[in-house]
Amino acid sequence: MIMIRAIIRPEKADEVRAALLDAGYPAVTKMEVFGRGKQRGLKVGSVTYDELPKEMLMLVVPEEEQDLAVRTILDAARTGGNGTYGDGKVFISPVDEVYTVSSGAREA
Repeated sequence: MIMIRAIIRPEKADEVRAALLDAGYPAVTKMEVFGRGKQRGLKVGSVTYDELPKEMLMLVVPEEEQDLAVRTILDAARTGGNGTYGDGKVFISPVDEVYTVSSGAREA
């Protein structure tokens, strides 16, 4: 299994979650995060916004479904036809073990 972490624009979070649900991925954790990427924040006049609001979506999927899940996120999170600087990043990590808290059962 793999964990996908997608850091995206807040205004795209609902669209990405809906696309994931339609693709068969209903289990998603969402949290508000703040940070900056290569753009180093945003300057408006004399004011610099060093940390920009983003949303992080996390989901765990079988390794063989990685490409579909990532493509779903990329397609739904991209702004405009070709995307825009600051649309976000997607990170992939292996998941070694998963346990259900209520039962203590280890999942396959």
